[in-house]
This record gives sequence, structure tokens and C-alpha cells, in this order.
Amino acid sequence: MTVSAPTAAQTLLADRLARLPRPVLWVIAARVKTLGLSLAPVAAGSWLAAQSGGWRAEVMAAAMAAAAAIQIGTNLWNDAADAGSGVDGPGRLGPPRLTSLGLLQPGQVRKAAAGIFALAALLGLWLALIGGWPIVAIGLVSLALGYLYSMGPRPLSGTPLGELLVIGFFGVVAVAGTVHLHGLPVTGRALALGLITGFPAAAVLLINNHRDRVGDARAGRRTLAIVTGERVSRGLYAALISAALAGAILFGGSCGASLLALAPAMLLGAGLVLAMARLPVSAALNRLIPGTAVFQLMLLAGIVAGPALCT
Repeated sequence: MTVSAPTAAQTLLADRLARLPRPVLWVIAARVKTLGLSLAPVAAGSWLAAQSGGWRAEVMAAAMAAAAAIQIGTNLWNDAADAGSGVDGPGRLGPPRLTSLGLLQPGQVRKAAAGIFALAALLGLWLALIGGWPIVAIGLVSLALGYLYSMGPRPLSGTPLGELLVIGFFGVVAVAGTVHLHGLPVTGRALALGLITGFPAAAVLLINNHRDRVGDARAGRRTLAIVTGERVSRGLYAALISAALAGAILFGGSCGASLLALAPAMLLGAGLVLAMARLPVSAALNRLIPGTAVFQLMLLAGIVAGPALCT
């Protein structure tokens, strides 16, 4: 495969990043700033368990560590894999990818990803002793998806299934699995909270795919943003944010005061949807990524605070 020469902007970015300490480069490659997407559903499930008196601190800590390890391992593997496939080539609009910029070696990044996956597996073994075969199944499927997201004959990251998988595993499965680990039955409320948590996480992926649709299409990908087109993908983002808000409102029940707790998330969500509709397909979309992650946290905070306002 022919590798295109880096642009002047990429060369300048690589020179600037090269001055950073090496541990900082690994933090950037791991995309630590987005870890809230994997920690939030564990926190949500633990809160739901605490509502029924079943919360265990050590279970929540181990589940959070395992979820973070799977996300970091996936991110590192994706960093190396996309550089090798040419997806992260010249003209990339997204945040920097260290392997494609030549700041980290592909072999080292893959080894680090494998080590992180191994840590997740070890944590999963301990959790499996608590939760039994359902946790074993969830762990094995999560590790497999972390690998297959960027590798294999048809990486999942290049298909229209990405957003759906995020809703499932960064939302419903993560929340329900956490509730199960705390020794409680998985109810409709757990599944609903999983959907509410998963919608903003899927919206983050949709931003990335919407921003990169031209380059991804050139590389042979068929993400949801490519299949639906630019206009529809903007609408899908609005639908995900709206669905999360609607779910949170319904989850809070009939108490009108709970809406006050969700007001900050409503305002932020409206601003994000408006920005997504107005911003051109450019690097400017990158600032919506942390904004959407914050929206998810504010939404969950509103759900947690709602019952206190209704008493």
C-alpha cells in the first residue's frame, strides 16, 4: 500500500508533539479524556444498585478498571491499525493519532494494547467469580469486539454497526452487567438506564464518523455517516441527544421537580445539537466530542439528583 506524504500541518503537529514527554504521548494515544464513556455506565449501574441497598465499593472499582482497560486497549489497537491501513492519512481532521504521525511505533502500540487487554482479562476473572457465567460471556465478547473493531478482514469500525454496538456495550450491557455484579436482578429500569447512557456514547462515535466520512469512504469504509449522508448523520446526532434527554425525563418519573435537575443537560444538549447542525465538516467538530461526553455525565447527574428534589 502506498503511504501519502504528510501535509505541512501534520509535520508541524508532529514536531510540536515530539517535544512532549513520552508518557504524555501514550496518554494521548490512549485517548484518556474520553474514558468517561466507559466509566459512566458502571457508575450508573452502581448507583442503581445502591438504590436497592446492593452497592459494593470493590465491585464498582474493579468493574470501572476493567471497562477503562478495554476502552484504552481498543483505542491503542485502533491507533496502530488505522495507521497501517492508511485511514489516518494526510488531511485527517480528527485529534492526532500518534502512530500515523510516527511518534509511536506500531509494534509497541500493539504490544501495549495486548497488555492492557490482558489486564482487563485478569480483572474480568475476578469479576467472573462474583457474577458467574454472564460476566464471563460479557468479558469475552467485549475483548473480542475490542480487537475486531479495528482488525480482521472487515473491521467493525468501518461498518454501519459502530453506533449500535456502542449503545449495546457502552450502555445496556455495561449498566446491566454492573447491576448483576452487585448481586441484583436486571430489571427494566436497568435496561432503560443503559439506553440513556449509551445514546450519548454513540453520539460521540457519530461525530467522529461524520467528520471523517470523506477520508473513510476513500479508504473503503462504510460507516453509518457514509451510508446515510452528511445531512442525515447530523439529524441522527440530534436524535441520539434527544432520545437520551427523553429517556432521562421518563426515568425520573412523574415528579416535575426532577426536571430542574436535568435542566443543565437540556441546555447543553440543545447547544450541542445546534452546533452540530451549523458547523461545517471540519476540525471544528472536534470540540463537540468532549462536550457530548460532559452531556452524558450531566444527564446522569440530573437523574441521580432528581429523587432528592422530589422528596
